[in-house]
Amino acid sequence: MTDSIIIRDLRVRAVVGVNRWEKAAPQVVGVDLEIGMDGAKAAAADEIAATVDYKRVSRDIAALAESRRYELIETLAEAIASLVLEARGAQWVRVTARKPFALRNARDVGVVIERKGG
Repeated sequence: MTDSIIIRDLRVRAVVGVNRWEKAAPQVVGVDLEIGMDGAKAAAADEIAATVDYKRVSRDIAALAESRRYELIETLAEAIASLVLEARGAQWVRVTARKPFALRNARDVGVVIERKGG
C-alpha cells in the first residue's frame, strides 16, 4: 500500500516557452505534486528521515526551475519528476506543471506526467 504527500500550486519562476516574449523573462509556473511514499513507515518512525522532506523538495524544485531555460513545459515537468524521485522515500510522482496566459481564453495550460522510481 502506498500513501502520498501532496503539494498544491507551488509557484516557481522559470523561463519556459517557444515565443520570444516567453524567453525574455522568467514567468510564474504553477506546480502540483503527488509523491508516493510509505506513510505507515513514516508515521511509525515519526521523524523526517523516514519520509519525503517536502520543504526541501519544494526548494529544490524552485532552484531547478530557475537553473536553465525550457522550451517545453513537458521538459520542465520531466526534470521535476526526476528530481523528486531522487528524494529519500519517494516511490512514484505525479507532476502537474501549468503556464499562465499561454492561451488567451484560458487561465493556464499545462501537462500532467507520472513516473515511478527505480
